[in-house]
Amino acid sequence: MWAFIMWLIVGGLAGWIASKIMGTDAQMGALLNIIVGVIGAFLGGWLLSFIMDINLGSGNWWITFFTAILGAVILLWIVGLVTKRR
Repeated sequence: MWAFIMWLIVGGLAGWIASKIMGTDAQMGALLNIIVGVIGAFLGGWLLSFIMDINLGSGNWWITFFTAILGAVILLWIVGLVTKRR
């Protein structure tokens, strides 16, 4: 239960910071920030493990947090590319 709550908190923070970086904060609410942050954490973790062969499961909290922000920024960038075409 504690891990799930931490996922929500870290995901929300990562999604909020990423939305500030990408300039989409006015369009997003707290729930969407959490969703973007959690999906971004998976995306960032997958990309870093694929590119740099890093196991983030054993890393410290800050590396995981910055990975979630990086993944969320990439996710928002991809969503921005897809929605601009419409």
